[in-house]
Amino acid sequence: MDRAWLERRNGLWQTLRRHSPGEPGAEEAVFRAALEQLETHIGWSRERVLAGLGLAGLGLPELYPLDWNEPDA
Repeated sequence: MDRAWLERRNGLWQTLRRHSPGEPGAEEAVFRAALEQLETHIGWSRERVLAGLGLAGLGLPELYPLDWNEPDA
């Protein structure tokens, strides 16, 4: 792992925390994009990333209950 990889990983985690449900000014689209990017970047499942945020057991429809066709992780 090089410095750029670590900085990207840390930045994505920070974005996810900033845009988690219930945070002031949180934006769902930003959360979803960062979640997908982090999953790819670190090779973790969606469930594992959400658990790392303290959102274990919740899928995106439960986090942001809109009309989403979210596949199971």
